Amino acid sequence: MDVVCLDMEGVLVPEIWIAFSEASGIPELKRTTRDEPDYDKLMKWRLGILKEHGLGLKEIQEVISTIDPLPGAKEFLDELRKVAQVIIISDTFTQFAAPLMKKLNYPTLFCNTLEVADNGEITGFKMRCEQSKLTTVKALQSMGFDTIAAGDSFNDLGMIRASRAGFLFRSTEQIIKDNPDLQAFEEFDDFLAAIKSVLK
Repeated sequence: MDVVCLDMEGVLVPEIWIAFSEASGIPELKRTTRDEPDYDKLMKWRLGILKEHGLGLKEIQEVISTIDPLPGAKEFLDELRKVAQVIIISDTFTQFAAPLMKKLNYPTLFCNTLEVADNGEITGFKMRCEQSKLTTVKALQSMGFDTIAAGDSFNDLGMIRASRAGFLFRSTEQIIKDNPDLQAFEEFDDFLAAIKSVLK
């Protein structure tokens, strides 16, 4: 049986940190896993910038409440869930993702948790496990599932490479160029057809 494992940000919804960067006027926060492969390093850097500007969870959640899924993402996901089990595996956090999951009709999401002080300051983060995307795919495989995986960033390549089939969706020119053997898609209809073609 196949389980389709999808990245969230950049694939189904806009990048949360880019949206917050634009809303807050802090251009440094545009940096994502498309730019920095080391997620731990990236998050610590982000939290330092938030602290420097006196910004916390409340301000980020206010921006997230205004974000909608990418055009066509909900319809894509609804259609995919008719023919396969789907898990969204994201390096985002439960405190960020909840409003977006509602807009996507509550798909299954595996993600991480923020550590937040009483005053709303984000003091740290707790990753679900090491290399959470690759580890999750391997765990599913150990239970007898085949996986099909897709994403757009450096941190998706592990789960894509470990899966029976894998795709890039709306990735960067550099990642596509560095992984010429992976099919890369820009439109949801083409992406859905590719996934359906490899489902058992």
